[in-house]
Amino acid sequence: MKFEITSARTAALVALIASVEAAHHGHTHHHGHAHEARTFPDNNTLEKRSGQCQFPSDAGLVAVTPNEQNAGWAMSPNQPCKPGNYCPYACPPGQVSMQWDPEATSYSYPMSMNGGLYCDESGEIHKPFPNNPYCEDGTGAVMAMNKAGKSVAFCQTVLPGNEAMLIPTLVEELSTLAVPGMSYWCETAAQYYVNAPGVTIEEACVWGTNANPVGNWSPYTAGANTVSNGDTYLKIGWNPIYLEPTTPFRDVKPEFGIEILCDGEGCNGLPCRIDPSTMAVNEMSAPDVFTGAGGATGCVVTVPSGSKANIVVFDVGGDSSSETSSPSMSYTYRPHVFTGTAEISAASTTGAATASASASATGAAGSTTASIMSVIFGAVAALALNF
Repeated sequence: MKFEITSARTAALVALIASVEAAHHGHTHHHGHAHEARTFPDNNTLEKRSGQCQFPSDAGLVAVTPNEQNAGWAMSPNQPCKPGNYCPYACPPGQVSMQWDPEATSYSYPMSMNGGLYCDESGEIHKPFPNNPYCEDGTGAVMAMNKAGKSVAFCQTVLPGNEAMLIPTLVEELSTLAVPGMSYWCETAAQYYVNAPGVTIEEACVWGTNANPVGNWSPYTAGANTVSNGDTYLKIGWNPIYLEPTTPFRDVKPEFGIEILCDGEGCNGLPCRIDPSTMAVNEMSAPDVFTGAGGATGCVVTVPSGSKANIVVFDVGGDSSSETSSPSMSYTYRPHVFTGTAEISAASTTGAATASASASATGAAGSTTASIMSVIFGAVAALALNF
């Protein structure tokens, strides 16, 4: 089905992008905020180690840069987990965190920082939701498929948290990506940076500089979530940071491509493909290519309930697609969220701009970039679209 965008709704899109870009260029916040100590039942206590907020190494979690000051927590490498704060953690590939501040009920700064476990003033670590596991399986609707011959690092942003892309999934051949469902925090989506084949997770899943096209300067990003009817919204696109005028390699075509392929019939929005062997930088093939912040292009595929899709990474010149096509479908984007509704939420727009300002002292540009990335790929979908 094709659709048209009214001029009023186009204006709304422009306003959304403007608000996000304003936040990107005009705000910086520290993410090591102290909070009033909260009272938890005694049986929530996990451990106490001389007043220090220690990472629970025996909980089946993924330690992020364990030899740095963050000591395993999904935080910036030089950011320790201090008493009086929430400290996010990384789950194994395919799983999402199920612990966060119960008072953080909307995607707005600074509450959007409060993911993970709570460390009280005495250094005791608590599960905010004692009956919930640390992690649970995502919806399983999206896999990362590697056809490039070398391992590929998918780096997921931390939300709730500082939104840095610190959560690693190393894809050798096929790996399940963590796709949140409606039970996840504020019904938000997962966001990923996709790095070139051969880049290690140690290089990729940390904030870097524009000296190399890795991490937050990787060429592509992706995102997904599953909504109440079981459909999954899956997006890929160019990273606007890769395209910035100050990026020295902004005109260099990557040596790998990315696309969405579906198992079976029924997906809407195919083809959705970036192939630098036949396309210029910031070009892609899709029935409805949208343009987000920084002029970066992207596309969205709707994966119907019960079906699965693959994000395929391939070497330039590799054959990974039959270029099948499918109808497009209307959708709506809220910050980090794809929904099947067709209304723009003013509060969500405000929340996106506010949360994108929640950069850390040690990764100000990086954390802001992560927030920008979570909004831009779905920005066009924030319009109410008419069939």
